[in-house]
Amino acid sequence: MSDWNTKIIEEFRANEGKVGGPFEGKDLLLLTTTGAKSGLPRTSPVAYLRDQGRLVIIASKAGAPTSPDWYHNLRANPDVTIEIGTETHQATATPIPTGPERDRLYAAMVEIMPGFAEYEQKTTRTIPVVTLNITA
Repeated sequence: MSDWNTKIIEEFRANEGKVGGPFEGKDLLLLTTTGAKSGLPRTSPVAYLRDQGRLVIIASKAGAPTSPDWYHNLRANPDVTIEIGTETHQATATPIPTGPERDRLYAAMVEIMPGFAEYEQKTTRTIPVVTLNITA
């Protein structure tokens, strides 16, 4: 997965936030978290949607039984950096692991990227939703 992510990150940065393949035409951002154990910056490409002035991302890991590393990192340190297109922003991440708001936001993502419905069916865990509020 790391080599795959690295290629997407390079393509994103080389093409002003646009990538091909499975993410072509989709809203994608680069999320940089601080490693929970290492303290080092970790960047991941993540699909997102906009909702009520905030950005919403999903900790799906394609339906794996565990959440992605970036989710554990932002739980330890919710101050993140995001790249959208050519712009870089600081943001605060707020996990929404369960409940009606989580369900509403997850359903909104499924509407624009139906593959997220499949991810939910592949796992027994409740896939967390995270909101990102831009701070600077």
